[in-house]
Amino acid sequence: MKKTWLLGFGFFSISITWSLYNAFVPLFLDSFLGSAAWIGFMMTIDNYFAMFLQPWIGHRSDRTNSRFGKRMPYLMAGMPLAALFVILIPFHTNFMTLVLFMVLMNLAMSIYRSPTIALMPDITPEAERTKANGIINFMGGVGGIAAFGAGSALYGVNPSFPFIAAAGVTLISLLILYRSIKENRTSAVPITREPGWHGIRARGGLDFTTVMLLAAIFFWFVSYQGVESLFTLYGKHHLGLEEGEAAFSLTFFSLFFVLFAIPSGWLGNRFGKKKTIILGICGLFLVFAVVPLVKTMILLRILLAVGGIFWACININSYPFIISTGSEQNIGTRTGLYYLASSLAAVSSPPLLGLMIDNFGYGALFVCAAGGMLVALVFLLLVGNDGKIAKTPSEFINRQQA
Repeated sequence: MKKTWLLGFGFFSISITWSLYNAFVPLFLDSFLGSAAWIGFMMTIDNYFAMFLQPWIGHRSDRTNSRFGKRMPYLMAGMPLAALFVILIPFHTNFMTLVLFMVLMNLAMSIYRSPTIALMPDITPEAERTKANGIINFMGGVGGIAAFGAGSALYGVNPSFPFIAAAGVTLISLLILYRSIKENRTSAVPITREPGWHGIRARGGLDFTTVMLLAAIFFWFVSYQGVESLFTLYGKHHLGLEEGEAAFSLTFFSLFFVLFAIPSGWLGNRFGKKKTIILGICGLFLVFAVVPLVKTMILLRILLAVGGIFWACININSYPFIISTGSEQNIGTRTGLYYLASSLAAVSSPPLLGLMIDNFGYGALFVCAAGGMLVALVFLLLVGNDGKIAKTPSEFINRQQA
């Protein structure tokens, strides 16, 4: 657990950097772009990198065997570069330099994001991974809260200060990780060299279970990302809330997710990852289904707080679950596939749910989100329980008949 808390500093730095990036870079873009749609598109750059680059980086880290370990070389290369380009963003001189620094920062973070995530299962025995994932997500949540709190104050003094602080946190986190985690000595997973994508597939990398689980991940992230992106507009136009009131209401969801991150990891470890995720999906479906009936802000915030608890049950256990369905030697590859599914949802969900709102009104937002949870549940039910993984559709059918 000590190693897990120390590894949490990596997640802490990633969360701070992304939170500040998402909060303040749109303000820089607004000086050059008059279209909110274009600003929104520019803010999805990280998701395109996650879709196309992170699976490859994760797979490459599986095959890396250096004196620093499998993942650490990518952290040592990517984190200093990310710190540099984060600092440069507020010092842009025109639109082209701003976009250049944004792209370079996203590229640098893609180098080490998947390997950082993959470090957790590398240094943690399988039986402890749900609890460990709860701890590191708790650290990430604290980082996000710190970014919005301290970052806003720093931005008021000078727009460059939050980015300089994020760079400093990134470098300090790298130092902590480098000094405390020696992969070759502390890794719970043997460091071996995989024989390429064919070998990954042969060891169960893209089997029936993985495809079904990735589909479930995609659909529950479609629901989550759509609500997160469009909730402020929903509160303003459907409930008549002030923009600040709507945005503040959404923090109840995030706050209770952070508070329940560690307990949900314990639940997954105690009762099984799949059962805990099913509990979260069913609970969040009910929350999303009831929200359109709510007319008072107090009840809305209570529902969002409960929703944050159920989202923790899903999110904390999903990554350890997809890792558990494969071999110990393709953890980085599966990490990349996990981010591929979630990033594809992040890119596609806001415009799809926005189209539904345009055609049926803002009440359609939570109806569609609830529907996405049901679809995710269907795909998840096609996945075997922890330790009983069906590799093909026929194997799954045979097990159900038995």
